[in-house]
Amino acid sequence: MKITRIEIIPLVRKLEEAFSGGTYRIVNRYTLVTRVYTDAGIIGEVFGGDEDQHQDRIVEVVREHFEPLLVGLDARNPGRLWNLMFSKKMDLGNRSIHTLDLSKHAVKMQAIACVDMAIYDALGKFYNVPVYKLLGGCYDRVPIIAIGGYYQEGKSRADIQEEIRYYKSQQLCGVKFKVGRETIDEDVERVRLARQAVGDDFVIVVDANQGWTPEQAIEFSHKAAPLNIQWLEEPVGWSDQLGGLRMVRESGSIAVAAGQGEISRFGCRDLVVHGRVNILNVDVTIAGGVTEWMKIAHMAEHFHVKMAHHEEAQVALHCLAAVAHSTFVEIFPNPKRDPMWFELPLLQPRIRDGYMELPDKPGFGISLNADVIDQYRA
Repeated sequence: MKITRIEIIPLVRKLEEAFSGGTYRIVNRYTLVTRVYTDAGIIGEVFGGDEDQHQDRIVEVVREHFEPLLVGLDARNPGRLWNLMFSKKMDLGNRSIHTLDLSKHAVKMQAIACVDMAIYDALGKFYNVPVYKLLGGCYDRVPIIAIGGYYQEGKSRADIQEEIRYYKSQQLCGVKFKVGRETIDEDVERVRLARQAVGDDFVIVVDANQGWTPEQAIEFSHKAAPLNIQWLEEPVGWSDQLGGLRMVRESGSIAVAAGQGEISRFGCRDLVVHGRVNILNVDVTIAGGVTEWMKIAHMAEHFHVKMAHHEEAQVALHCLAAVAHSTFVEIFPNPKRDPMWFELPLLQPRIRDGYMELPDKPGFGISLNADVIDQYRA
């Protein structure tokens, strides 16, 4: 199954409303559609990668560097192809200054992810099995939570409770709730309202998006402890990750999750080996694709660290179903927050009784709407 062509299509969709987390504000939904064509007539196709600032650079890397590198090679060797992409030297304006070059490395790893994911879709179609079975096949369904609790202008206490009740009515088992923008007491109260709305049998995790100092995160974890929060995600700022996460994990009363900002197994290794996290939520579309994500997951298992995933359910579902120590797949149930999830797949995986069920079709099992791709092509 030799690769004959690689196509990457950037998409962008203006959101009807703005959504704010602890340290950011979202006004657009970006994604990348990648297709790997083969001489067997099989086309691997996938979408993923909510990248706004560097979308054009990712497209450039795939078109100018990775397509010439991989055309003519056998798609049945994903490990070999991944290593070729990772070791490919390219001029992205690097300065050999670590902090200045991080964004360039992130561009390369996201470009690798696009191609690698599409290759896995092609592999599943070639062998006529879903991707999760190629990877290990531990589960045929994965618990599913909403991403919500965003800060929005005019959002009232009643609105928070109505939002959380809606997620429960959609047969989701829980919510990832945004914190980190208001005072500690105000955020604790917002989470208390969410818990009050749905009772104790609904999973609540909270996500500060690196919005706090270690001391603030510890204060929140102590004050919110009675609310039965399953984990605290990205509690501390970017400048104090290792030391800050250690303080929170050792002094707090809630499990710590981090990793969505890591772009490789090496960064995740440091979080795990040094005991900074209970859960890794590394993103397959950011950190080098399926090949790299599985290496991270197997490493984490040795240290009893569980695997979560940051967004991108269309691919994350298969990765999480492939490992025994997985947690939840995530979606944005609000079409205004993620219209691509609702419009781009022709058919979404079924959600029932708190779980998202794995598609039984080959590959990732999700066909994409060509009209939507044409409409939002960047």
